[in-house]
Parts: sequence; structure tokens; C-alpha cells
Amino acid sequence: MRTMLLVLAQVAGVLSGPDPAQMEKAPDLGYKPVAANLVLPDGMKMGAPSSVALDKSGHLLVFNRGEHPLMEFDAQGKFVRAFGEGQYVRPHGMRLDPEGNIWTTDVNGHTVTKMNARGDVLMTLGMRGQAGSWNQTTQLMQEPADIAFGPQGDVFIVEGHGRGEGRVLRVDKAGKLMATWGGNGKGPGQFDQPHSILVRGNQVYVADRENRRVQIFDLNGEYLDEWKFAGLPCGLYVAPNGELYLASGFAGQILRLDAKGKAIGMMGQPGKGLGEYGEAHYMTMTPNGDIYVADTINAVLHKFVKR
Repeated sequence: MRTMLLVLAQVAGVLSGPDPAQMEKAPDLGYKPVAANLVLPDGMKMGAPSSVALDKSGHLLVFNRGEHPLMEFDAQGKFVRAFGEGQYVRPHGMRLDPEGNIWTTDVNGHTVTKMNARGDVLMTLGMRGQAGSWNQTTQLMQEPADIAFGPQGDVFIVEGHGRGEGRVLRVDKAGKLMATWGGNGKGPGQFDQPHSILVRGNQVYVADRENRRVQIFDLNGEYLDEWKFAGLPCGLYVAPNGELYLASGFAGQILRLDAKGKAIGMMGQPGKGLGEYGEAHYMTMTPNGDIYVADTINAVLHKFVKR
């Protein structure tokens, strides 16, 4: 086994090799890493991928921290377009809503942006470059990280990625605040860097990263339960078949979870090789089961296929 040392340069917490103390034990998911083989135009580069999603046509969207923050590729990996230039300070989360609109978060720009499938901006929540607490007068945000969509078209946002207060915001289709809950801390309903959010049925799941847990709430923010993890929960994802997955940050694991939050399958580890992570940030899956994972530290979009 590789020497278990922390990489002290760049980002605190990044692992140079597997650390059993931060990794879940579960059966292997049965995947192997392959090169993503995304074809870019001559002279164009992709920055560190922060998030990745698949649209209804099967095209891959990569949100990255480069000059061209949003890149689209067809099912064969051929470049289709880039957009969003000059709109972001630090790209973070991206989700596609049921209508195919593209939602992104700018964690340092303090905004959430809704675009249609063409990339036209339909709505912006927050004020770029201005951090603050949301109310109907200021309508400011602080370090929004991720977005999820409720059953009635409402939108759930987690904010407080680093220096800000960890909170969940629930807004309606027009961006009007419906509810908010949270606050910094370790107790039920409190957060330390909430990093990901999703809605399944009438429950809201929040990856409470630095508290090493996923908290579960009802749609109004009532605390229901929590699941503990050894590593840092980064990215929650529901596969096309309804299975729940979790990208476990610096532990470099992709976990398949059962209905009680237990890891029933896993793959991955920290490192620099093919399919090894600096940080497993957010993920998506194709209908045939291929997995893509955005890695902000190794600046790689990983691809895995079934063995």
C-alpha cells in the first residue's frame, strides 16, 4: 500500500494515498477507469472540473475553473460549444432541472444562475461579488455551493462553503424566499460547510461536509435523521435507476448507498494515477452506467466504465 501521507502543499486535507481512517468499507462497484477522451479545439484548455452533468440529449456538460467555464460535448466526446465566459469568479456546483435548464453556483462570486439549454441567463440570485445574508430587501448570498429541485418547482440551495454561515435556502420559481434553516455548528440542523443538496420525494438531503455526515430534512427544514461517514461528503447524486451515490471528497471514493445511508458499493482512492483523485467533487452517470467525476484538485474529469 502507498505511504499514507497528507499533501501539505496546495490544499489542506488532500491525500497522497489511501487513508483507511477516511474510507468506507464496501464491495467493489465493478468499474474500471478509462481516459475521458474529450476532444477540444486547438488552443482551448479545460480548467479544473468542478461539476459535471448530462442533458436530455446525452450531451455532457462540464463546469470548470478555466477561461471557458461551461463546455458541452456530444456522446462521443466531440466538442460542441463553450459558454459562460467572464461570468464566474469560482465555479462550483451545477445541476439541470426537469425542464433542462442549467443552474450553476459561483462560490466566490456569491451567485446562483439559471440558464436555458442554449445558455441564455434567465435568472440570477444574489449579487455578484457581494456576500451577505438573504432577505427580500438585500437578496444577498454567501458562498452558494449546490442546488436541488423540489416537487413543486421550488429550488433548494446550500450556502456557506467556507467562511459563510451554513444554511439551506428554499426559493420559489421566481426566486422569492420561501424558507431558510441552518446555522454553523455540529448539532442537528446545523452545518459546517454544507457542500451538496438533493431532494428525493419529500425529503431534503444535505452533505454536511466538515461534520462528515449527510443530514435529512423534510421540505420545510424539519430535521429527520443523519448518516455519518468517515470521509468528507462532497457530492450527492441520484442515478437514472434511482440509486443514491455519494462522492467522498479527499477520500477519493464513489459510494453507492442504501436507503439507510450505508455504503453498499465503492470504488476509487486518492492519488495521481488514472482514476485516482485529488478530490472527488461531483459526479454524473450515463443511462448505460458510465460514471464521470469532476476532480478539482487533480484538475481531471474522470471516466469509469463497467468491467
